[in-house]
Amino acid sequence: MNEVDGNAIAGTLFDVFGVEMTDARGTCASCRTASPLGELKVYLGGPGTVARCRHCDSVLMVLVEIRGVTCVDALGVAAMEHPNVAADQPRLG
Repeated sequence: MNEVDGNAIAGTLFDVFGVEMTDARGTCASCRTASPLGELKVYLGGPGTVARCRHCDSVLMVLVEIRGVTCVDALGVAAMEHPNVAADQPRLG
C-alpha cells in the first residue's frame, strides 16, 4: 500500500468535523508528539483508511464508510486542537 500524507483525507475530515482539519494539531496517544493532521501518514485502499503517526507509526485514526456514513475511530489521538477554535470553546478531542 502506498503512503500519502494527511491532505489526502482533507475532504473526509471536513465532512466529519465540518471545518478544514489538516491544520488542526493532533497529539499521538503513544509518543505524545503533536503535529498537524496534514502530516499524518495515510494509507488508502483497504477496507478503511488508516492514519498513522509520522513519528512512531502508531495508528491514530481509522476511517470507514458504512452505508454512506463515515465512522471514525480516533482512539490513537490523545488530544486534538484546531487553530481557529477559541481557547474558551470546547476542544475537539
